[in-house]
Amino acid sequence: MGHFLLALAALASAVPVAASDRASQRAQFRAALAAAKKPPEGAWRKLAAGLEADRYPLYPYVELAALRPRLAKLERGEVERFLERWAGTLPAQDLREAWLRELAHRGDWKAFLADYAPTEDRGLQCDALQARLAEGAKLDYARDVEPLWRGERALPDPCDAVLRSLRAQGLVSDPQVWERLERAADAGSAEAADDAAALLAGSDRVDADRIVAALRDPAATLAKAKGWADAARTRDAVSYALARRARRDSDAAETAWADLGSRFQWSDAQKNRILNAIALYRSTSYSPDALARLKALPAAADDDATREWRVRIALAIGDWAETLAAIERLSDTQKADARWRYLRARMLGKLGRDAEAAKLYAEVAREANFHGFLAADWSGQPYSICPLELAGDAASEAAIAERPDLVRAFEFRELDMLPEARREWNFALAKLDANQRRLAADYAYRKGWYDRAVFAFSADRETQRLYRQRFPLGLEPLVRREAAGAGIDPSWAYGILRAESAWMTDAHSHADAYGLMQLLPGVAKKLAKAEKLPYSNARDLFDPTLNVRLGTRFLGRMAAAYDGSPWLASAAYNAGQAPVGRWLEARGSLEPDFFIETIPYKETREYVARVLAFSVIYDWRMNGNALALSARMPKIGQPYRAPDDSTPRKAVACATTAVEQTPPADSPASDAPPPEAGGGEPAAAPPSSVQSRSPRNE
Repeated sequence: MGHFLLALAALASAVPVAASDRASQRAQFRAALAAAKKPPEGAWRKLAAGLEADRYPLYPYVELAALRPRLAKLERGEVERFLERWAGTLPAQDLREAWLRELAHRGDWKAFLADYAPTEDRGLQCDALQARLAEGAKLDYARDVEPLWRGERALPDPCDAVLRSLRAQGLVSDPQVWERLERAADAGSAEAADDAAALLAGSDRVDADRIVAALRDPAATLAKAKGWADAARTRDAVSYALARRARRDSDAAETAWADLGSRFQWSDAQKNRILNAIALYRSTSYSPDALARLKALPAAADDDATREWRVRIALAIGDWAETLAAIERLSDTQKADARWRYLRARMLGKLGRDAEAAKLYAEVAREANFHGFLAADWSGQPYSICPLELAGDAASEAAIAERPDLVRAFEFRELDMLPEARREWNFALAKLDANQRRLAADYAYRKGWYDRAVFAFSADRETQRLYRQRFPLGLEPLVRREAAGAGIDPSWAYGILRAESAWMTDAHSHADAYGLMQLLPGVAKKLAKAEKLPYSNARDLFDPTLNVRLGTRFLGRMAAAYDGSPWLASAAYNAGQAPVGRWLEARGSLEPDFFIETIPYKETREYVARVLAFSVIYDWRMNGNALALSARMPKIGQPYRAPDDSTPRKAVACATTAVEQTPPADSPASDAPPPEAGGGEPAAAPPSSVQSRSPRNE
């Protein structure tokens, strides 16, 4: 990358745009875009005068905005002229898709097929099927319908009509509908199950509606089930209701199972569904009978989630031999994970098998993640962080920088229109090969658009060791100053910021948390008032400077509530103080690493590990070495003081290149902050982000 900046300089000189001219164009674009969206028609043209001639990169969006309100009366020729003039651009794709929806609305299927191009939009895919039916084409279930039904998501509205048509023609059979419905029910998707149920009739519809009701209101379904006759579909509905009830209230599910268990002749699959859910959710709430329930499960009812929880329950009660035995029962895929290899080493040590433990610690310590860092602490090794650097040439780097799609993305970013910027970015990246995507992401990093680099490089295992780009030191003077003022370690503040938002300054979670450190407006308002910082409304939290100032102060207060402990404060930052208080009351005698592993919320459990691992990496990035991870994890009740320049730190070295490293896990590469827990473990988790929860069953 040595010639990258020179390449950019050459590019800038090749396309000179004075700063004053570009500022004028941006103001003109904003005014023209606003005018194009409202009457009177054509008023925008005067405001946009010169933008097209000057090749302002976002000009097509002004024309697109003017066309959208007129879709219902547009002629095909006007659409074709826009598509031809702006071929290959995101505005052209947007207009094409909007035009296709208009043609579908008109029922002009011939024109629809003439203009249709393959798309990821499932609504348009269904419209295309409807168009083919209308034009007399023969459809095939495996080719045309089954791909739409993969997964468990509900289908968009345009799919309803085409599926009804296919059902009427016999192209979608009852067994195929039931397969879809059962797959949705297994995933707990009531909406998708309801979509499938709507395609059934007669007694099948009654049975299907019972299953949907079981997913939506399991308590009411179980109350009604006492009067139901025994039948296969009825048992399905009751088994789904019991499994869903267990998720929210395992005691109530256990009571219902005791009442209903002998009323029906369960199949093995139905019974295993019920036994699995009750055992699992009694485990996630640490019920006294949890371990016995898990050990009593039939082999066919056991799965990865119940096997993991057998480890946690044994760990929580301090039965090291049982914990080791439970680890040995994990699947081969689970056993390969650093989490369980580390815990196996810990159990071996607890049982006096020190030589075996030392060997396993040495292996796990080769990985640059939470458990790898802890293993390095136990074995006295330096942290094994093996960074990569991108290599590129000036010509290819300059070519990436001047790609029109990326130019538009960065121009939207300059206008602080970040959702639009990300759409253009994603559109651009879809056209690039792997090497070009890496160059583009590095370009984004160098331009300070850090979240694009974080997501791009975290999604690709080959580039997860690009630590400089994945863990940028943005706002470093601010973070250092504010962390010092709050009495916390700046590397921990960075770890929280990175885990919360992945550097998306406009991150807004479903829990209504805002900005880099994902603060709730109510918390921010009170904190700003107490700290005499300016704050007027939630959108102020999109200001990175204010967000970091408030976020570090909140972290300082959170740490103070836990004797300064960053790992407990991290748990409370994610889950809230009330749940953490309950966990401390129940399992506060556990060692910190064991306590973290027994956190009932999957999201919080992984969040704490991620934040602590990120803190190590940020410490290394700022100081060249890192405070020991174990030093960040004082025992519960033991006072902790943030490190300073005189605090001893561990060496960091690339211990091996022969073993593939596993860097710390990131949130999924998407345009949203880290989501709720998922991925198979039904253990309840709070909404992503911070400080105020309505927790579900633990």
